Amino acid sequence: MGLLSFVVWRVMTNLAKGQRNSQKEKELAGRAAAELVRDGNVVGLGTGSTAYFAVIALGERVKAGLKIVGIPTSFATADLAKKVGVPLTTLDENPEIDITIDGADEVDPHLNLIKGGGGALLREKVVASASKKMVVVSDSSKLVSALGKFPLPVEVISFARAVVEKKIAGLGTSVKWRTRPDGSPYLTDNGNPILDCSFGRIGDPAALARILSDMPGVIEHGLFVGLASIALIGTGNRVDKIQR
Repeated sequence: MGLLSFVVWRVMTNLAKGQRNSQKEKELAGRAAAELVRDGNVVGLGTGSTAYFAVIALGERVKAGLKIVGIPTSFATADLAKKVGVPLTTLDENPEIDITIDGADEVDPHLNLIKGGGGALLREKVVASASKKMVVVSDSSKLVSALGKFPLPVEVISFARAVVEKKIAGLGTSVKWRTRPDGSPYLTDNGNPILDCSFGRIGDPAALARILSDMPGVIEHGLFVGLASIALIGTGNRVDKIQR
């Protein structure tokens, strides 16, 4: 094997190993969170690759006799919950949620979050705000000292696209409209486009959240401040807990 071939092989091997480790950490965190759910709970079901494992584990517990109802935060999660046998309800029927389990794109030590990489930030925030307890699940790569490396998603109405883009760009950030792999505009389950905003290090998440919330045309943003109660972080072969 030549030097270049060896280097490529090592890089690919390390990437594959990293992906396997990440999946393992996600599954550990998701399953640990599912164990926090109690009989009779109304459960918010998050969206994303780590919340996926929590829903799978809840389905197993339901088959074993656990009595719960779930409120999904996306069409994809609703489909998964139905597939694994988790009964579903709505906010109209259950406006108060006992516990929500959801992932995050970034988690800081104060349990501030960036969410919305999967496009479900609006429904996720509504469900989180209606919950007595929000449990965040993630692998170790999502734990950061300060938010901002991951682009902040901002859901807007189409009518205000240009206006909102200009205002956010005026805050000193680059703004990119989210598209699908085929280049077509990405639309959320609510039918709205998303701006991905690269702010860099966010020194004051609460202040930026207020600024974005006050912009006409912004429906919701991916800064979750003061909503999470607990974070369960898969780290190697263990699950670390951060509590507010």
